[in-house]
Amino acid sequence: MRPYFLDRHDAGRRLATALANYADRPDLIVLGLPRGGVPVAYEVAHELHAPLDVFLVRKLGVPGHEELAMGAIASGGVRIVDQNLVEMLGIEPGEIDRVTVLEQRELERRELRYRDKRPPPDVTGRTVILVDDGLATGSTMRAAVEALRQEGAHRIVVGVPIAAPDTCESLRKEVDDIVCAVTPEPFRAVGIWYVDFSETSDEEVRELLERAALPNQRV
Repeated sequence: MRPYFLDRHDAGRRLATALANYADRPDLIVLGLPRGGVPVAYEVAHELHAPLDVFLVRKLGVPGHEELAMGAIASGGVRIVDQNLVEMLGIEPGEIDRVTVLEQRELERRELRYRDKRPPPDVTGRTVILVDDGLATGSTMRAAVEALRQEGAHRIVVGVPIAAPDTCESLRKEVDDIVCAVTPEPFRAVGIWYVDFSETSDEEVRELLERAALPNQRV
């Protein structure tokens, strides 16, 4: 089993090729899901000649097994909960609320860290391409999609370099378009398809947002 991508920037450039029909649209904006989705989104925005910003989403991890998502929250107060998983594991509503409060604090911290005092992008009536470095369960992406619907986005497109085939297919029903560049079987995990899947830092996110705002800038 060999990786498909060298790193997130390589993945973004290759994803951009699959999204080429969206290039140069005047209503287009590319939103990366921090942190790992931002380097991918940076390359997509550059290649499609579109503005770049971030859209904040936080996974709600199962208490004691935080790597397992029982839901997610997004900017705008949206919360998605996997009711089937919650019922199967017997998670109490109070536990979900406790995790939500903690993740909301982190979401707000990142909002301030990445944007300073810049307001979130106005997506009303726009075509939005939501980008992450991969799709496993899709819970964070679903939260972002629902939040953008509530904020009045005209058309929502999901773009990812790598995805679990069933997640890509199920999400297709919830968005206007979805591009999953590679959908390997078996999927296992996002990180194994990258040579370099090292953690993206807050500083890198800030730097990429600043670079994207300048003409003719690349990593």
